[in-house]
Amino acid sequence: MNRVLKYHGATLRFDAVIERWGGTLLLLSLRIYLGLVFFKSGLTKIADWDSTLALFRDEYQVPLLLPELAAVFGTTGELLLPLLLWVGLLTRPAALGLFFVNLMAVISYPLLLTFDCPAALNDHRYWGILFLVLMMFGPGKLSVDAMLAKPEQPL
Repeated sequence: MNRVLKYHGATLRFDAVIERWGGTLLLLSLRIYLGLVFFKSGLTKIADWDSTLALFRDEYQVPLLLPELAAVFGTTGELLLPLLLWVGLLTRPAALGLFFVNLMAVISYPLLLTFDCPAALNDHRYWGILFLVLMMFGPGKLSVDAMLAKPEQPL
């Protein structure tokens, strides 16, 4: 019985470390991952702007915006908002903005809903859920937001 209690005590010490830093590291990894996904998409768009404009004119059906304006807004969001995520500055608004970029990608490309491979749509679902996690829980302790919120408290 003493051995069980010893192991239990050891796991409680480990639990304290996970409780203190696990969520922060998870949120940091989400910020990095989601930022990379959308930043790479933005880089692809600016690498061949003529093709991007053609896609927004011919393929994507963005409601309420001219295709050229939608291309500029979408690409700007994909390039700037990940920077905010990575440093953890204005994390919730940045996550909300990218959530809407992601949502617009699904809404404006109806063929996405007809593909035989559900992975394309599933990616957008997963990204949307992960953005909701960031909006609900914030950036974590390793962020500029956390440093600005409580500058007198050490990590």
